[in-house]
Amino acid sequence: MVLEFGLVGKRVLVTASSKGIGFAVAKAFLLNGSRVVISSSNGENVRRAVDSLASLGEVHGFTADLRSKNDIDGLIEYASSKLGGLDTLVYVAGSPSPGVFMEKTYEDWEEASRLLVLSATYTAKLVAQKMLSQGSGGSMIFLSSYVIKEPVPNLALSDVCRISVAGLVRTLARELGPWKIRVNGVMPGYIATQRVEQVLKDTAKRLNVSPQQALESLVKQIPLGYVGTPEELANVVLFLASSLSSYVTGAMIPVDGGLLNSVF
Repeated sequence: MVLEFGLVGKRVLVTASSKGIGFAVAKAFLLNGSRVVISSSNGENVRRAVDSLASLGEVHGFTADLRSKNDIDGLIEYASSKLGGLDTLVYVAGSPSPGVFMEKTYEDWEEASRLLVLSATYTAKLVAQKMLSQGSGGSMIFLSSYVIKEPVPNLALSDVCRISVAGLVRTLARELGPWKIRVNGVMPGYIATQRVEQVLKDTAKRLNVSPQQALESLVKQIPLGYVGTPEELANVVLFLASSLSSYVTGAMIPVDGGLLNSVF
């Protein structure tokens, strides 16, 4: 049997995608013939990313801070206008600062909630409205983190706020399913990005070891024995956006090299 991904010509929005995981996801869609809009809160990063990806296919960039309602409004309208509609949303967001619970202030929690909770729900609503008006179904994939199943001590903001994505995925899967809009989530483990470097430095400082020692200790906990790549994560996102996952909705899939110990 020949496997057809069904991604050629698909209209895709990938948020927070000027680098790291989001960039790898955007690149993967372009390599599979999709038309893509990327975004970042940093305009220069958007321009560099678009320049880097332009040879692979149709890609457009928009500067948007996902903590800003007005910016999200502008991003969704821009993407829908540039692409002539939306078939797929891949929601990626930046990460709040590391730290334990008792170190965090009210302002820290407010900022994290705006970044990880409000932005995801509002983006989802606007994209759902576009997809419903098109009447041709669609797919949304939300990136969360493995920490929503097994909290990490020095990632308190993510431990608490990112779990909302799982609730959003299940809620939207049930509400939008009758219109053939599938909604799924991905829970990355440790993926080789600047965020993981930041976490390792914070862990090293707390344990009074070197970042390299912190990395070696981490890798020992991962059954596959290494930190994943953004491209490996992007492959799972492609699957969830493709026709190969046509009967998958409401799922939260870990991409963590076997790091999670829990069964469910």
